[in-house]
Amino acid sequence: MDAVEEIKSRLAIEDVIGQYVQLKRAGRNLKGLSPFTNERTASFVVSPEKQIWHDFSSGKGGSMFSFVMEMEGLDFKGALELLARKAGVDLGQYRKTTSGGQGKSKERLYEALQAATHFYQVQFSKHRPALEYVLQKRGFSKQTALEWRLGYSPESGTALVDFLTSKGFNEQEIKAAGLGTQRYRGWGDMFRGRVMIPLADAQGRVIGFTARLLQDDPNAPKYINTPQTVLYDKSRHVFGLHLAKEAIRKSTYVVVAEGQLDVISSHQAGVRQVVATAGTALTEQHLKALGRFVPDIRLSFDADKAGLNATERAIPIASKVGVSLSIITLPGGKDPDELIRQDPTQWQSTIESPQYALDWLIERYQKQLDITSGPGKRRFSDVIMAVVRDLTDPVEQEHYVARIGALIGVSREALLAKLQNSGSTPPVRLKKPAITQGQLDKAAIDLIKTQTNLLALVIFRTKLRDLVADLSPHVLPSPEARELLVFLQQKPDFAGDITSVPALLPLEDYVKMLSLTFVELYQDVELLELSNEATRLRNHLVSRYVNTQKSRISAELAGNPSDSRAQALMEADKKLNSLLKIYRGN
Repeated sequence: MDAVEEIKSRLAIEDVIGQYVQLKRAGRNLKGLSPFTNERTASFVVSPEKQIWHDFSSGKGGSMFSFVMEMEGLDFKGALELLARKAGVDLGQYRKTTSGGQGKSKERLYEALQAATHFYQVQFSKHRPALEYVLQKRGFSKQTALEWRLGYSPESGTALVDFLTSKGFNEQEIKAAGLGTQRYRGWGDMFRGRVMIPLADAQGRVIGFTARLLQDDPNAPKYINTPQTVLYDKSRHVFGLHLAKEAIRKSTYVVVAEGQLDVISSHQAGVRQVVATAGTALTEQHLKALGRFVPDIRLSFDADKAGLNATERAIPIASKVGVSLSIITLPGGKDPDELIRQDPTQWQSTIESPQYALDWLIERYQKQLDITSGPGKRRFSDVIMAVVRDLTDPVEQEHYVARIGALIGVSREALLAKLQNSGSTPPVRLKKPAITQGQLDKAAIDLIKTQTNLLALVIFRTKLRDLVADLSPHVLPSPEARELLVFLQQKPDFAGDITSVPALLPLEDYVKMLSLTFVELYQDVELLELSNEATRLRNHLVSRYVNTQKSRISAELAGNPSDSRAQALMEADKKLNSLLKIYRGN
């Protein structure tokens, strides 16, 4: 038995999901309201028998691991570790000896950081200047200070080290947790005389600290962070995610602020879909972590050179990761904390009106440079084309090449030559163009639900398989669905257990989800009605596929492609028209 199977044997899926969704018995299954949409009628189903869940309102589904990944914004490894803790499974026994030992030492670091957090909180409650700074100057309530576990590090130099030593932690553990350091006067506390802001992971476990001076001092940094440790990596850590993730899911977007105190202010004002990174250093890991919750990411960085540079760096990363990046421009050049104190409602309305990041960048450089002059055109194209070059969607590239050419009065050919001379060729990997979050959610959910329902029908009603015998797998949006369709087309009479086919074992959870869909929606429906439904679903998928491809072709034709490319695009368009006629029956 491997770790996954042992966890499944110890945990019931309904108990795991029941910690997030209120479930009620409905025959052999359990039902509840979707945690992913704002539905009023329960369409979220859990099958204890199949150990599977399916959300009919969003099209999501899978095992307990996939559910935790969705809810907590974790990758599979993170979900495995979280559920192992719940089940009391020691993952160390499934790893090499060295890895197991490292797991135990990491738990000691978590314990040390938890003890330090409590120690700093106690010190904070006794230190008047720290209380005045937090409660009066920053305007935080006592409830906010408690929710974020704000603290204070004494100036004595060894207060925390002495405390942790008394609790049984040794020097090596204290240093490994980033809580102690060797100075010229000897071993002592890492942080002294500062307000302490705990840094927590997505599950709320403290992994480090940001420490802020009480009084600004030109000879000392205003903020210092825990150094890189086994637990804390600033290139991956997203501040406030453990308290923001529920609001992020409900609002369908996330705001990334520049500072932790901006985040705390926003949460106190009731706008909780806000997080922060370490300054403006937005990394691929940050965007991936946030992208597990929502694809709509909005930056609220200061409108200075650092913020501008951070946006330039982030746009191609966002394109690579597959998220939509936009920029929030605050009125009057204020920072979020300042605007929130002045007018919380204006902060809410401002973050709801973002501008797509590359459009924002173009406008910023238009204001900074004289794009009517030769040097201005060169500098403008240098900066913007460097960003466009790294976009992964060729349609989006074409759009911005045409726009830049129109802005500075330069031909498309000249700009493409600049791309080629940069030593890099435009990427060819296709991705969907950036669209608004509302459109993305509605379109994606509709496609997944249609795909799921169609496959549920043709798997469990073999007489319907002729309807998809010639259907191109490209029409289906999900790779597991395409793989399953190919199998059914190759073996149209197969009536056994799909999961008994070794090549399809990776699809076991997916097929179970389709089984659950069939039972809930179609089990007692007459074959003729099912045939009509399968035809409708198939035609809808084809129609959506054709319209999407035709939109891409139109966008590329609008970019004035070469004659040969234009001819190829028009031929592709004709084939799409023929495909549509076949499935519409005209």
